[in-house]
Amino acid sequence: MNRLKSFLAGKWNEGLTAPTALLNPATEEPLAEIATGGTDLAAAVGFAREVGGPALREMTFKQRGERLQKMAKVIHAHRDTLIHLAIQNGGNTRGDAKFDVDGAMGTLSFYAELAETLGDTSVLVDGEGVKLGRSPRLYGQHVLSPRCGVAVHIGAFNFPAWGAAEKAACALLAGMPIISKPATATALVAHKMTELVLEAGILPEGAFQLLLGQVGDLFDHLGGQDVVAFTGSSATGAKLRGNPRLVSENVRVNIEADSLNAAVLGPDAQVGSPTYDLFLADVVRDMTQKTGQKCTAIRRVLVPEPLEARVREDLCERLSAIKVGNPMLDEVTMGPLATSSQLADVRAGVAKLRAETEVVLSGLQASPLGVPSGKGFFFGPTLLRCPRSGPSSAVHCHEVFGPVSTVIPYDGTAQAAVEIVRWGAGGLVSSVYSDDRAFLTDMVLGLSPFHGRLYLGSAKIADKAPGPGTALPQLVHGGPGRAGAGEELGGLRGMALYLQRTALQGDKALIDAITGRG
Repeated sequence: MNRLKSFLAGKWNEGLTAPTALLNPATEEPLAEIATGGTDLAAAVGFAREVGGPALREMTFKQRGERLQKMAKVIHAHRDTLIHLAIQNGGNTRGDAKFDVDGAMGTLSFYAELAETLGDTSVLVDGEGVKLGRSPRLYGQHVLSPRCGVAVHIGAFNFPAWGAAEKAACALLAGMPIISKPATATALVAHKMTELVLEAGILPEGAFQLLLGQVGDLFDHLGGQDVVAFTGSSATGAKLRGNPRLVSENVRVNIEADSLNAAVLGPDAQVGSPTYDLFLADVVRDMTQKTGQKCTAIRRVLVPEPLEARVREDLCERLSAIKVGNPMLDEVTMGPLATSSQLADVRAGVAKLRAETEVVLSGLQASPLGVPSGKGFFFGPTLLRCPRSGPSSAVHCHEVFGPVSTVIPYDGTAQAAVEIVRWGAGGLVSSVYSDDRAFLTDMVLGLSPFHGRLYLGSAKIADKAPGPGTALPQLVHGGPGRAGAGEELGGLRGMALYLQRTALQGDKALIDAITGRG
């Protein structure tokens, strides 16, 4: 069986411990294996700092952007191979796999284009300068420059291509070398992407390293110039944030964690209207795309009481048409969950929600298509209803990371909807579907402090918007509270984690010369 290797300190390293098998989640067929241990992570960190970092910092922002564009082109050239691996190892349908791989390419290309606007410079001017005294010569200017450490990226299992690329694009453009640790269960795509980029010779030596399997003692070697960016569960994020070494060395940590994202249907939305249909389409897509294994998926569906019965009926009709099975089959529109542990977690999560909800549509449906009897980690679309809830209700406290959403009726007022959504304690994205400007304004004012992004669905964008589940590189991805309090993407904002803001104070002519404005 193919044993995947880490790429550390300039060479491929095979772990020494008992290997872990990577499976096809539809058939449970072994695809590859990963062994951990026996690698010198102190050397890997040193290699990034001493070799990769200086090489990146010698380049200008524009030059680093050119490398990102080359990475995007390499991924595009091998797109079909990566999509096939995502179908095999991730349980993705072809559409879901394209969503991941194309998202990686799109993000790299966006940051490559952003680099064109930053220019041939090694330091960025941050905002307008200020006169500090009576004389215009005494001047202050904030600037941004690359940190002299290593960026440790810990990815989630659901987006091995896009998740890695969004972190890498920001760090590499900022000028920081990377040690990337993808989730073990779906590492085939990340491993192949690394092979392709390294074989193409796009990045300088030491700029990108790949760590497979366990983190080991990696954190013990980090210091104040280093950065950790994590995507995963809030429980793991909390442990990482409290790591003694990271705390004592004041290592920058960015966390993207759980999110009980909500979709709110406004009281003005009429059945059959473009806004109503957009709402239905987005809820169904986000429940079933990637088998509901998206941090941006809709978990809570708020509906005005007079429309609730009709919404449940329409959602059930659309969800019942989803064909669950082996994603290698063209007719299948939703594959399995990624791992057996994910299946166990979803089952346990639904059982927890069932104590306070009613089942509208059960995920325990007919046998999946094209799968040997008893095989695969399948769970069908599941719609629940919670007629009464409060801040401590499970539906507002526990995320089921699968194709599961709960309908929650409300009285049709913005005040009531805001209160219910806020019970989720902070989210990545929530969406509001309405053409009533007053209702939308009240929702935005009430929900903005609790979300990194708000998606406003209306008739004017019904045929244009990609939906709330798509994290765009132009906009911030992250959120407060339960969502981890982190930020990624958002153009230049996504690079802030890897750049140091410094205030220059002195003669304006000298500062202008240093920053390229002279």
